[in-house]
Amino acid sequence: MTATVPAPVAVAGTWTVSDSRTRVTFSVRNFGRPVHGAVACQWGTVEIDGTGAPLRVAAEIDLGSVDTGIAKRDADLRKPWLLDIDRHPAMTWTADRFTRADDGRWVAEGVLQVRGTSVPLTVTGPAELQPDGWIRVRGTASLDRTAVGIRAPRFLIGRRVEIDVDAWLCIGCPG
Repeated sequence: MTATVPAPVAVAGTWTVSDSRTRVTFSVRNFGRPVHGAVACQWGTVEIDGTGAPLRVAAEIDLGSVDTGIAKRDADLRKPWLLDIDRHPAMTWTADRFTRADDGRWVAEGVLQVRGTSVPLTVTGPAELQPDGWIRVRGTASLDRTAVGIRAPRFLIGRRVEIDVDAWLCIGCPG
């Protein structure tokens, strides 16, 4: 006799992003070579319904934490013609449209706000309930930097910024 065990479903409610476990990284071409960096997730929440499906997500990224491994480049990213961090120290992303892809990944259609500009940004990836009760979300997105007003010759800075998120969510715990 065989029995089918249903996959565990996340508890309905508002889940909090752990700022200590979550990683947001990016890559972009600089003079034709890939540059990798990271920024800190300041806070985030995901509302989940009774079936385990996401309803809403909101997150804020601390742009002042940008780290590419080269202090001069990080200082340049602060300048008004790039991220303009002194005037716009945070980047936010919100989404309330979710679909499940055939391979089980979630597609979240949302809005990114950076540099005083709002642009659509879709994040795609799996969300998995972990044995310890956490939810791990690994998402990817691709941003056209010109859509948020970052102008530079393509040989200097590639047009596409590839974003990777490894978010850890818990319910009833501090970030």
